[in-house]
Amino acid sequence: MVKPLGIGHVVLNVTDVTRSIEFYTQVLGFEVVKTNPENTAAFLNCGEMHHDLALFKASDDTPNKKGTVGLNHFAVLVEDIDQLKSLKSNLESVGYENLRTVDHGMTGSIYFEDPDGNGIEFYFDRYADPAEGLAVMKDDNKVNGELVLD
Repeated sequence: MVKPLGIGHVVLNVTDVTRSIEFYTQVLGFEVVKTNPENTAAFLNCGEMHHDLALFKASDDTPNKKGTVGLNHFAVLVEDIDQLKSLKSNLESVGYENLRTVDHGMTGSIYFEDPDGNGIEFYFDRYADPAEGLAVMKDDNKVNGELVLD
């Protein structure tokens, strides 16, 4: 059986590639690696990989219905809670309200949507040792709570 090493990248269909580039770079801190001349595709990264996120122009007749079959959200790992606090400030400065924050026990997370309604989670791991985080995840008594970022 194959043993995946991790998620290589995420590809999103978006209604406006330029608007999405602005959001992912100016608000979330991604970097543009390459765009095509037609402005129908963009490849972004977190600073090292060839690309971590690709944005493709969706056809104009593509339905955009939240909660239907398809992507629920994708998650982006950050270093620590201070990074989440900074992100919360960035999001609020561009008009985001009612952000959902969750203490999952093994991680702390903030959830929001991009301009097209794609779900995004930014999170930090609480444990340097993945085995410790896995043990918390498997604990049947673990209860999620609110992550306070103020």
